[in-house]
Amino acid sequence: MNAPAGVKAEAAAATDAAPSLVISNLNYAYPMGEKIIKDFSLTLPPGSRCLLSGANGAGKTTLLQVLAGKTMVPTEDVRVIGRPPFHDTELTCSGDLAYLGAQWRRNVGSAGSVPLAGDISAGKMIFGVEGIDKNRRADLIDILDIDVDWNMMRVSDGQRRRVQICMGLLKPFKVLLCDEITVDLDILGRLDLLNFLKQECEQRGATVVYATHIFDGMEPWMTHIAFTSDGKLVHGGKKEDVGDLKGVRHLLSTVYDWLVVDRNDRKEREKLEKANPKPKSSLESRFGSRHMAYYR
Repeated sequence: MNAPAGVKAEAAAATDAAPSLVISNLNYAYPMGEKIIKDFSLTLPPGSRCLLSGANGAGKTTLLQVLAGKTMVPTEDVRVIGRPPFHDTELTCSGDLAYLGAQWRRNVGSAGSVPLAGDISAGKMIFGVEGIDKNRRADLIDILDIDVDWNMMRVSDGQRRRVQICMGLLKPFKVLLCDEITVDLDILGRLDLLNFLKQECEQRGATVVYATHIFDGMEPWMTHIAFTSDGKLVHGGKKEDVGDLKGVRHLLSTVYDWLVVDRNDRKEREKLEKANPKPKSSLESRFGSRHMAYYR
């Protein structure tokens, strides 16, 4: 899928345009809770592909949900294509800002979270989306190796994931946020998807923020990196500007070293917190936890 010379020139010019994503000293905490994101700042230009990495609980999913406009922060803290994602709903309605989460599930009573499924074919779901370029749709069905006759009640997790990804990418996006979307894909499907996203960035000047713990093929794919620890951006920016990545052929070894430091720092923080526990608030003392205090 090679782009015409004019499209390539337009995408190249986009790199000199206004940033696609600007995060300015972002802080975020859930109600009655500790800060999950702390003084986080990052700027990404059009055409960039940013790997978002960090240990479990480092705040990656929360950050992506904030960027996707799923939770409110001050308008000046986050700008996507120059607009605040929570307050400007047209960003997501238009498809300019797209979010693909790790789960495609629903909550069903006492059964808890179950996979989203129904007695419907993959084709009916995909072709049921109106106003889609038929060539783009055909490319995605081919790239993701989807059988339009799949019954969504009988597919595997990996096949269901392919349909989810296809539907999420049907509309051309300007900024795409991906949260562990390839965990159920095989190697071929994963690399084909990464190649498609790379073409979207190079040919249309789109921007992708991609959170994953799978690093095969990521070093040549990414243009930027954001490694988080305790809710803070510890290593971030253009990959060539991150000292620890210079001359590195295997990204995994570098991220492993960062994760070891992160784990040691976390253990030290936990020791200090146990030695110097914070006093409970009056509401927390009354209801047993900050969570229950909030909901009472």
